[in-house]
Amino acid sequence: MAERPLWTIEELIAITGGALRGDVSVPLTGVSIDSRSVAKGDIFAAIKGDRVDGHDYTENALKTGAGLAIVSRPSAAMASAGPLLVVDDVLKALEKIGLAARARSKAQIVAVTGSVGKTSTKEMLRLALSASGYTHASVASFNNHWGVPLTLARMPADTAYGVFEIGMNHPGEITPLVKMVRPHIAVITTVVASHLGYFSSVAEIADAKAEIFLGLEPGGHAVLNRDNEYFDRLGAAAHKAGIGNIVSFGKSPGSDVHLERSVLHADCSCITANIQGEPVIYKLGLPGEHMVLNSLAALAAVKLAGADLARASLALAAAQPAKGRGVQTTLKAPGGNILLIDESYNANPVSVRAALALLKRAEPGKYGRRIAVLGDMLELGDQAAELHTELAGPLDETKVDVLYACGPLMAHLWNKTPPHRRGAYAEKSDGLAAALIGGLKAGDVVMVKGSLGSRMGPLVDAIRGQFKEDHDALGLKQSKGMNVIDSKVKERGLREKPASTFSHPAPPDKDGR
Repeated sequence: MAERPLWTIEELIAITGGALRGDVSVPLTGVSIDSRSVAKGDIFAAIKGDRVDGHDYTENALKTGAGLAIVSRPSAAMASAGPLLVVDDVLKALEKIGLAARARSKAQIVAVTGSVGKTSTKEMLRLALSASGYTHASVASFNNHWGVPLTLARMPADTAYGVFEIGMNHPGEITPLVKMVRPHIAVITTVVASHLGYFSSVAEIADAKAEIFLGLEPGGHAVLNRDNEYFDRLGAAAHKAGIGNIVSFGKSPGSDVHLERSVLHADCSCITANIQGEPVIYKLGLPGEHMVLNSLAALAAVKLAGADLARASLALAAAQPAKGRGVQTTLKAPGGNILLIDESYNANPVSVRAALALLKRAEPGKYGRRIAVLGDMLELGDQAAELHTELAGPLDETKVDVLYACGPLMAHLWNKTPPHRRGAYAEKSDGLAAALIGGLKAGDVVMVKGSLGSRMGPLVDAIRGQFKEDHDALGLKQSKGMNVIDSKVKERGLREKPASTFSHPAPPDKDGR
């Protein structure tokens, strides 16, 4: 029997109140807002963004396989390319579809927020819950006003578990998103100094994160980091929102889900933990203590969702870092290899310290060095200069041999760095490329990190462009992890859409900076 389409045209007309022009001739099996990644049968939603308008790409999306386009400004060229569903506002229509997807779903829903660790925790949950049933989760960091309804709209009716990432950089942004998602379990990974440019204190950030409790389903659960200084504040907010069950996680023995022991390696972690009275021993395919703690939050949510905890903990061995969040690549250089650690996606003081800890754990080759390449941490407000300067201590603690820095804020750290540790400084990241690449040699371990607006990603690309990847070094571990994930997707055919760069029409996610 043929698999049920994600949506029928009759359902979409009823949900959106739109008018159909043309005939839908293929099953509608997905939803996309990026014409470059459209697959056959996708519904293309022509969202108008801050920089570009999806309507400009609608004709191409239909010609390349979209089964339907949702538009508010139809044209003859669009109509000649394929069927159109004409609505007043495309984003509002997408939200209505997302709400309808949530209303029809019987899945256990988990929502994740926090200053850092949202995406990695969401990916751990995707992997862990998939061991018990079909799991639908947001791709990449689709955690904002278009990413959340898009992820909801893509959720099949028979999904067993749903995982949603919710981000923000201003007060009041989480509330409407979590009320769409209506989770049974809300996870806050941690609260630290991030987006201080929009808040007067970290306590205000905690209050904004606590908005996630306002959309929790009756009888729902909150999962909170007991090691975080704002645990009591978040707990009080949860109680005020009517949440009776708060599950804590952390290193503290008093945590409901607590870490008993961990062995941290350069590319993985081995963990002994107690999950609400149930002992587990597992391997996590991600390095770093921060990832270990995120895995505790994930397993807490797994147990609360009623999934198989043993299978979930075993599945975490296949966890892999997301792009720009710790991906390790071994590159060939004259006389040996260079290890590149890509942490270029975002940055705040806590995540930079965690990345430096990963750099410390990585062992350079013979005559190699630990090299940190750091760009500005953005949205830190009046404390920005001080917070950048304070990274001098972690540089010492993590035994960084050479610092390359760029950006006016990171200049404060550069000026604090002793001359023997200085590699090169530039106002912008592209001005650093030549000196950085020219200074790398066999045996080096180089870690690149900065806020998205600092454009550290192109530096990673420049390094990879200069040195060829050694597939024999890390390929086996990476392929093993991807095979596990891919098998879950293949079970459902084309239901899960791949991540894309989304340069049009969507803006960066809320915590991309």
